[in-house]
Amino acid sequence: MATATAPPLAQVETRRAPGRSLDRVNPLVYLILIVVGVASLIPFVWMVLTSVKDYGDVVSLKFWPWPPFGNSTPRFDNFAEAIRLIGVDQDTGLPMFFRHVLNTALVTAIVIASSVTTSVLAAYAFAQLDFPAKNVLFILVLATFMIPEELILVPRAVMMNKNYLNWYNTLPAMVAPFLANAFGIFLIRQFFIQIPRDLYDAARIDGAGHMRYLTTVMIPLARPAILTLALLEFIWTWNEFRWIQLVTSSSNMRTVSVGLVGFLQTDGGAQTQLAMAVAVMVVLPVVVLYFFTQRYFTEGITTTGLKG
Repeated sequence: MATATAPPLAQVETRRAPGRSLDRVNPLVYLILIVVGVASLIPFVWMVLTSVKDYGDVVSLKFWPWPPFGNSTPRFDNFAEAIRLIGVDQDTGLPMFFRHVLNTALVTAIVIASSVTTSVLAAYAFAQLDFPAKNVLFILVLATFMIPEELILVPRAVMMNKNYLNWYNTLPAMVAPFLANAFGIFLIRQFFIQIPRDLYDAARIDGAGHMRYLTTVMIPLARPAILTLALLEFIWTWNEFRWIQLVTSSSNMRTVSVGLVGFLQTDGGAQTQLAMAVAVMVVLPVVVLYFFTQRYFTEGITTTGLKG
């Protein structure tokens, strides 16, 4: 009986073939990933090392001017010198760099809170509710991905002018275009539709309405996707440059990205080590946040079926 049910040797060989092929491919794939990973890290490592060098070591293109290959000492005071050269906010007395950090943190917090809230509510409607033209509306939301950002940048900026909303150089102008996010709606919806409908039926039997079911069941289950959206919004908003540059004119209303570009156009920015010190301080919060949330980020991208 066992002989009759055993698979033919040819079939066994056929089944093993893909495994051996995969084994042959994996080292090459890993090698490519390692090379790409190292290549992407080189600019970041160069930026960090340059931020603590002397100006002479930067000009002489020394990669590692410190012992055992050189006699220089790390110049951590470059960070304080860069902050001093950026200037002081006359309204508050704060160093202008910290004013830019506070502006960026405020804008980022508002955008994350609003975008996550609107995305969760809209995603729940598209995933759980039945209403007329639901699929058409969802397609229209996805269609906004096809509109180039550059195409709507100028019309948005004109709307902030005093002849329309009169929000130029104000906080509402800095956050208004980012309060809702079509990508966030799509991301959260992809997670919500994987949650079994039986959970909703059980919640209804227990007397739960839509809001109670959303807040006590759906949101806790979708935490990886929601944290992924929050992290992406943090990165996008923290690094936003063009929009803030367009709708602000006062230095004390601008964010760290615009402040960095402004510093590069001054005499202090001509000193590469000081420019890199400012760049390190700008990018540090993003790196630290990703370090602590990378597990949720990976889980959220995997469970929603998105791939980079």
